[in-house]
Amino acid sequence: MPRYTNMCELRWSDMDANGHMNNAVYSTYLEDTRFRMFSQLVPKDPAERLRSNFVVSEQTLKFVRALVYREEPVTVEAWVEDVKSVSFTVCCEIKDGDDVYITSRSLMVSYDSIVNRPRRLSEHERSVITAFAA
Repeated sequence: MPRYTNMCELRWSDMDANGHMNNAVYSTYLEDTRFRMFSQLVPKDPAERLRSNFVVSEQTLKFVRALVYREEPVTVEAWVEDVKSVSFTVCCEIKDGDDVYITSRSLMVSYDSIVNRPRRLSEHERSVITAFAA
């Protein structure tokens, strides 16, 4: 299965009082990975960005083990499942080698912010997205 890999830097300010990465920052790490993974789908024209964007409709995270702050980045691996006409699921693992800290599933919906409703994936979007499909 083709996976996208993002090396994610940990920030000292993301650490909680116990030295673990704060639970709230994992969504930011996942967002950064999705943005990098699909950066070629972001239109250059700001008006077109409003017509051709994506929203997170649902996201689940499973905390497997605590991630303690360190200077080395962690690996975020991402892949796509369940591509439909207006949505797809991005699955991620935040890990080091075989040690998994977090697994997640994010339901992404293609969205037109001008008319405020979901829209169908374009052929170009579908080809980029399915390149990472399991």
